[in-house]
Amino acid sequence: MKVKPLADRLLVKPLDAEEKTAGGLFIPDNAKEKPQKGEVVAIGPGKVAESGAKVEMTVKVKDQILYGKYSGTEVTVDGAEYLIMRESDVLAIV
Repeated sequence: MKVKPLADRLLVKPLDAEEKTAGGLFIPDNAKEKPQKGEVVAIGPGKVAESGAKVEMTVKVKDQILYGKYSGTEVTVDGAEYLIMRESDVLAIV
């Protein structure tokens, strides 16, 4: 990986959106919602608190996470789509 996040940022690969509903109907591409679940690919070293102490990251590489619908910044690396977001944008680890 050529991208190394800084401070408390994460590099996340969004997981694919659902292809069909619970009832078995297929969802067309233009009706799919943005995925809100992804896998952490890389993490930064953590942020430095006001006191000067380093705050360790809670999220680890390969964790699957839930994040807000409009969280992060979309980037393309080697033809693949990723999100760069702060650890505070993570809602839960699945």
